[in-house]
Amino acid sequence: QMLAKAQPHARAGLRFEQADLAAVEGAWDLVFSHAAIQWVDDHAALIPRLWQLVAPGGQMAIQQPANHDHLSHVFARELAAEEPFRTALNGWVRIPPVMPMDRYAQMLFDLGAEDMTVLEKIYPHVLENADAIAEWTSGTLLVPYFERLGDLRDNFMVAYRARLREAFPGSPVFYPFRRMLFTAHRPH
Repeated sequence: QMLAKAQPHARAGLRFEQADLAAVEGAWDLVFSHAAIQWVDDHAALIPRLWQLVAPGGQMAIQQPANHDHLSHVFARELAAEEPFRTALNGWVRIPPVMPMDRYAQMLFDLGAEDMTVLEKIYPHVLENADAIAEWTSGTLLVPYFERLGDLRDNFMVAYRARLREAFPGSPVFYPFRRMLFTAHRPH
């Protein structure tokens, strides 16, 4: 959807493409990622790979969710490690690849980046109740679990909602959606 909305802005020297990060080549004036790299493992290898794509004088700009310590995420990992879900998932639990902010800053510095900004921002969301948190996460965090759970998907959601309801019994519920943002320029 984001690419479709961006296409009207395409012109000579500016294009928008969807590609596999592992297959992208070349040198780009801007390497930009919005809510994508959190699905790619091993950020210690990924960030240098992306930096290689930034042309001299270019910029990298990345925004990614950093909510992995929120109870909504903790509960998903806990449930995945419990039966019957553990067996259905063959022991798989989504371990978030997002590193601490200072690791990204150090990595960019070590790569020779200039004019760096690395920050975390909380986007405040006021949701109706705990079930709204479950709905919110079902379109992102829980998708890889759903893909693997098969017939146990509904049971997983029942157990997940129960934990959220116990942790967030009130209404409305404040959901602090954390995002990490970092930008850096590559010197000429």
